[in-house]
Amino acid sequence: MNFSAFVWFYVKFESMVASTQHWMMSVIFQDLRSPKYVISFGTSFLIVGVVVVLVSLALTWTPSLWRLRKQPISPPKLELTPYVGKTQLAEKRSVPNFLPDSHELDVAEEEYVDVYSNLPAIRRNEDRGRDAVEATTALRAARHMTKIGKYEKALKLFQHAMILDPSHPDILTEYGEFLENHQKDFIQADHMYTRALVVKPDHSQALVNRQRTLPVVEKLDEKQLSRIDKKRLFLIQIPESDPSLKRMKKEAYFQHIHHTVAIEGNTMSLAETRMVVETRMAVPGKSIVEHNEILGLEAALKYVNNTLINKGILTVNDILQMHRRVLGNVNPIDAGMLRQSQVYVGEHTPPGASELNDLMEDFLDWLNSEEVLRLHPVKYAALAHYKLVYIHPFVDGNGRTARLLMNLLLMRVGYPPVIVRKQDRALYYEYLQLGNEGDVRPFIRFIAECTERTLDVYLYATEYAKHQRALTSQDSNESEVAFISTT
Repeated sequence: MNFSAFVWFYVKFESMVASTQHWMMSVIFQDLRSPKYVISFGTSFLIVGVVVVLVSLALTWTPSLWRLRKQPISPPKLELTPYVGKTQLAEKRSVPNFLPDSHELDVAEEEYVDVYSNLPAIRRNEDRGRDAVEATTALRAARHMTKIGKYEKALKLFQHAMILDPSHPDILTEYGEFLENHQKDFIQADHMYTRALVVKPDHSQALVNRQRTLPVVEKLDEKQLSRIDKKRLFLIQIPESDPSLKRMKKEAYFQHIHHTVAIEGNTMSLAETRMVVETRMAVPGKSIVEHNEILGLEAALKYVNNTLINKGILTVNDILQMHRRVLGNVNPIDAGMLRQSQVYVGEHTPPGASELNDLMEDFLDWLNSEEVLRLHPVKYAALAHYKLVYIHPFVDGNGRTARLLMNLLLMRVGYPPVIVRKQDRALYYEYLQLGNEGDVRPFIRFIAECTERTLDVYLYATEYAKHQRALTSQDSNESEVAFISTT
């Protein structure tokens, strides 16, 4: 269909419209039954019909010419579809799943979860089964090396066997014999025999060996405690007005706070800890939680020093009040409250929440009993520390509260607050774990070592200061004599 055809069609259509209009006006004033008008009406109707058909065919066959539509128009669908970002129009991505898979839901340690990472791992039964053959082979090789006198290789083989199967009673017993006979380490050998008897109480060789080592170990422990008593006596003889002792008390106060929170993962340095305590100013780059941990522990120390040292029998509420101050600025909801859910600490599963009330009452009965009060103060404090950590009565802050309780018991009998250094964190948790495995004596010895080290620091600081003052006084006297002799 070209342009001339279109013009012709337009002229004819306009003529037809005019004729129709003229006819309609005539119809209004004439008789419709006239043959002339009947023929005219029929012809007009036929022409209009033909025109409509032609226009319809033209629109159907040549849509691009008339540019009326390019694609069929479909009614909108009312449905919900997921949002797709602009960068995902070409390729849709799956919606991410923010929940862990079931195989990833292994039991982990609690929030101040970032705390027991250095606990010694206890190999599970299925792992021990796979390594039993290799452990037995290493044990036989260690026996052979011991027999031919190659003790260094034998020691490494025993240690390898212990890693593969740390609960095998024969490995524990023979390793203990090696330590006793060739390393002269009676304490560690006795510990191996004890662990073997925990696994197998009727192990005859371990029973015989422990009967031999137990008296020796008890004497060594008594010697350590006696040495601590002597150092404590030296310390309490120093007058409280001594300036060097005053300075040492202040310095130890900051160190105690610093090391106690650092064990739990606080990253403040000693200088930063001191600044927070003394000035209450924020340290740039450190979190509010770390600031509040320091302030909370300081508040708990003041509560212990001002309220509990001279108090008689301790109660569960006293423990709760210590914990309320330790955790009050960090987690005020759980502060001073026994936990209401189960927690997991490494390989140790503390008692359930429903048992805590009875266990805490039993613990305080033990803590105040006359029989326990007759124990050596260091042993008494260490056992109290271990028992409270074992019960794990709080969601968080158990270690800090246990160390506060330990120092409360020691300060009552004249000991300074014992500092468990942050660099000894791995040993601290290792000995707690050994207690869970059946022998708490390594933990008691560890606390005794920390106590003796703290006493040594106090004594060294005061004696050094006295020595320096004596030297200063002597130099002054010599200068005065020289001056007099010259005059």
